[in-house]
Amino acid sequence: MRRPFWIFLILITAGYLAFWFLLIAATAGFSTPQAWLQTLVKPEIRYAAGLSVLTCTAAAALALLFAVPIGYLMARRDFPGKTWVDAALDIPIVLPPMVVGICLLIFFQTSLGRRIEAMLPFTYTIAGVVLAQFVVAAAFAIRTMRGTFDHLSPRPEQVALTLGATDFQAFRHVALRTARRGMVAAFCISWARSLGEFGPILVFAGATRMKTEVLPTTVWLELSVGNLDSAVAVSLAMIALAILVLALVRTTGERV
Repeated sequence: MRRPFWIFLILITAGYLAFWFLLIAATAGFSTPQAWLQTLVKPEIRYAAGLSVLTCTAAAALALLFAVPIGYLMARRDFPGKTWVDAALDIPIVLPPMVVGICLLIFFQTSLGRRIEAMLPFTYTIAGVVLAQFVVAAAFAIRTMRGTFDHLSPRPEQVALTLGATDFQAFRHVALRTARRGMVAAFCISWARSLGEFGPILVFAGATRMKTEVLPTTVWLELSVGNLDSAVAVSLAMIALAILVLALVRTTGERV
């Protein structure tokens, strides 16, 4: 009696996966491997790919640096206004990407923002690309780390406290060791999310060739001048990178 229900769920899953397979297959079949190679060897494309790897790695590392303590706090402590803090942490996830970019741009026009830029320029710079990626990616890393700590029993940390460890020592030597898989997943998810970031980068850091151009803005630039073959080649490269990162989450996460 229960078999039709599970068959129905399997069909829904298969249909969803088939939809995405058809989208990727259609994109892959649009052009030829020769056209892809001609695109990927262009100096500006290679620069955008290298900059994407650099900025995504920096943004993901920075996101993890914030996500671990914030996720631990939200998972282990109750405090007044926690529900509102939890909601505020999700703001970058629900905001339209362009709005995030506008908020960054306006902030750095304030007196505080100008003082920060006097020490380290962000607007229309590579540092701005990293910041734009970080603002959104950090929210996903925080969600991942909170979920990780929520699923880990606090008892080993409590035992460490009873044996004389400080809160920091229990966090460092017990909680972090058991949360390694979650940290790997949070880093990889942040990296993949940074790779696909477009709106905040375009508004806040721009899309200047050989300066602040990353792979998502390359797709936009190529489409804007009618180079559909180039846009498709870069899109396929991003799909391949995203699949690689997802595979890394599964394999590395299992080994850690």
